[in-house]
Amino acid sequence: MKALQLTAPSLTAFRQTELPDPKPGLGEVLVRLRAATLNYLDVAIATGNIPGVSFPMIPVADGAGEVAALGEGVDKVSFGLAIGDRVIPHFMPHWQGGAITPRHVAAMRGLTLPGSLADYVVVPAASLVALPAHLDFVQGAALPIAATTAWNAVRSAQLRPGSVVVLLGTGGVSIFALQFAKASGATVILASSSDDKLERARQFGADHLINYRATPAWDSEVLKLTDGRGADLVVETVGAATMARSLNAAAVGGTVFTVGFVTGTTSQIDLFPIIVKALRIVGNNTGSVADLAEAARAIVAHRIVPVIDRVFGIADTAEAYAELSAGGRHFGKLAIVH
Repeated sequence: MKALQLTAPSLTAFRQTELPDPKPGLGEVLVRLRAATLNYLDVAIATGNIPGVSFPMIPVADGAGEVAALGEGVDKVSFGLAIGDRVIPHFMPHWQGGAITPRHVAAMRGLTLPGSLADYVVVPAASLVALPAHLDFVQGAALPIAATTAWNAVRSAQLRPGSVVVLLGTGGVSIFALQFAKASGATVILASSSDDKLERARQFGADHLINYRATPAWDSEVLKLTDGRGADLVVETVGAATMARSLNAAAVGGTVFTVGFVTGTTSQIDLFPIIVKALRIVGNNTGSVADLAEAARAIVAHRIVPVIDRVFGIADTAEAYAELSAGGRHFGKLAIVH
C-alpha cells in the first residue's frame, strides 16, 4: 500500500513510501482510508512536543474510509459491519466507553499506532463508528477528535435553551461547539481576531461577536453582554494566554472546559475566582468510542455539516501542516485526501 511517513520531528520530514498491506486479525477490520483531517495534536507530534513517538511513523489521528475486509469473528450480526460500509475509526481504539485509563492513552492513532495517511489501516471492529449518511469522507474525517471534544464540552455544562457559551477562535473544536450549542438552544459568544471569520461565525449562528484584537479584555465584554452574569460554559481552546480571562468570563457555577494548548501549557492563575464562583475546571482528552457515536447521532439528528476550510492532496501534506501550524488562518478543519 501507499503511505506517507513522518521520519523525524519536523514539519518537512514527510516521505511517500510503499508498505505491505496490513491484514485484519481476530476482532479487527481493514479500513480503506479516503480522507484525513488535522488537529493541533498532529502538529505537536510533528514538532517533537509530544513524548512517546517513534519515527518513522504514519501520522494524523483522524480519518474516514470504508470497510475493505473483516477479520475473524467480525460480521454483520456481531458488530453491524459489512464490506463497503463507510466508517470512522476512533482516535483511541481501545477506549470503548467509561472513564479514561492509562491503557487508553497508551494506544493512539497517529502517535503510537499507524495514523490516517495510508491507503489502509487495521483497527479493532469495536472502535468503528458509522459515518453519518449525509456526510462525505472529508466531512466524516473531521469527527473523531474535534466533534467528540466539542460534544463532551456541551454535555459537561448540560446546556439548555438560555445557556450562554463562550468560544475562542474558529478552529475545528470551536466551530463544532458552535453548531452543537446552537442545536441545544444556547446563546453563543465567539471571539476571534478576524472580522471576516466573525462574520462567517455569525452565519453559523453565533449571537455575539468579539474581535479580541480590538477588544483585548474580551472577558469584560462577555460580562457586559450578559449583564454581569458570565457564561455557563467557556470552551478554552487556546491555553496559557487566555486561561485567566476564561475564568473571569465564566458565570457562578459555570464550567471552563479546557482542551487547548496552542499558546502553551503553563499558566499562572488566580485561584480566587475558581473558589468564589465555584467553577468547574474540566480537562478533556477527546472521548471514548461511545462519545464519538453520541456526537455522530447528534450530527445526524440536527443535520450538522462539519466546516472544512481547505482540502489538500496527500502530496501537499507538508503545506497542510504549515497552514495549521501558522495558527489563526483557517476556519473549521483542514483536510487531506488520498
